[in-house]
Amino acid sequence: MNSNATASNAPASTEGHGLRARWNLLAEWLTRIVSHDVLALATRVAIAAIFFLSGRTKVEGFLTLTDSAYELFRTEYKLPLVPPEIAAHLAAYAEHLFPVLLVLGLFTRLSALALLGMTLVIQVFVYPDAWPTHLSWAALLLYLAGRGAGALSIDRLLRVA
Repeated sequence: MNSNATASNAPASTEGHGLRARWNLLAEWLTRIVSHDVLALATRVAIAAIFFLSGRTKVEGFLTLTDSAYELFRTEYKLPLVPPEIAAHLAAYAEHLFPVLLVLGLFTRLSALALLGMTLVIQVFVYPDAWPTHLSWAALLLYLAGRGAGALSIDRLLRVA
């Protein structure tokens, strides 16, 4: 068999014309467009929004906890070992501080790990049936903890990560 026969019998995808070759070109283009830096920024903002908006439901004004926040921790959340009044404050502060740090890209790995810990507490003690939601949060937080904030961050400016 000569080389021309071999080339003409090869699958279209290896010649650069088939569906697989087109898909691979698209994937290569997306890899260049959606770099870690862009993905990390989008991830930081997305997960920060979830926690920050949750934190805003617990306060009025500038971090003054609402009566409903205390009641939520007394009746629905019921964390073991932590009194509801302390748990409410810790949650509200964490849900404001760590998301802001994530958006800024400051202490990103620490912030992601803190929110991952909070996610685990919510999963285990508060809403054990909500694992699909918590798993998606954990995946985003693990990505940030493992890969860092990317170039579009204060961490990078400070050369922390």
